[in-house]
Amino acid sequence: MSGSLKIGVIGANGWLGGAIVQALLDAGIVSPEHLVLSLRSGEPTRFPAARWTRDNQDLADSVDLLIVSVRPADWPALGVRAAGKLVISVMAGIGLERLIAGLGSERVVRALPNAAAEVRASFTPWIATPALSAEERRLVGRIFEACGTSAQLESERELDYLTGLAGSGPAFPALLATAMMRHATAHGIDAEVARQAVTHLLVGTGRLFEKNGDDPANTVEVFLDYRGTTAAAIGAMRANGFDEAVGAGLAAAFHKSISMGLSA
Repeated sequence: MSGSLKIGVIGANGWLGGAIVQALLDAGIVSPEHLVLSLRSGEPTRFPAARWTRDNQDLADSVDLLIVSVRPADWPALGVRAAGKLVISVMAGIGLERLIAGLGSERVVRALPNAAAEVRASFTPWIATPALSAEERRLVGRIFEACGTSAQLESERELDYLTGLAGSGPAFPALLATAMMRHATAHGIDAEVARQAVTHLLVGTGRLFEKNGDDPANTVEVFLDYRGTTAAAIGAMRANGFDEAVGAGLAAAFHKSISMGLSA
């Protein structure tokens, strides 16, 4: 791929699409004048140097690499053909075979970045068809490393599972944070103090894991060995079904990923 690579993003006005575009620009993977972006309604509020369009087929025809960032439910009506193009889909549940058939291209990637791409902290699993060259695979890796970190997978089943795990991004920590903050405020803690305490707890934990590379299970065991307040909390959470609830949630997300691909 040359330095004049033209990239098109369908759905660039959305949260994830816009985050990917900004990451591409910040990493120098594409220049603004080589971006073609589409939106369904309203007016663009970002990336004024790019070319904006409401014609998705015109976008696909005028770029070298097409990124599709729309809801899976919108995929059947999209009707875009991209024969001979390198295409990256960030839609959950839409499998490679359907993408190939719908787009008319054999050079297709399925990827699942999450909302943390906005702050360059997404973990993005992806899988590619055999038709991609080594150079194209390196480009895909660069794109998602610009959004955080990434991993190329061997099977779509792995990607479907990780749709619920990694693709959910901040949602699961946010769910935990919400429960902790509600409990704190119910016990008389000021809401802003509770928010700061929980936010720094989660952010700090993430940074520690990133810095030390430890297995989270080891961290849990260290606190259990202290037999203090944290050990008491962990014991009570587990006794009330914490592990089972998380497992049930991930299983539900996995099955939803499969069903979305069948129904979209």
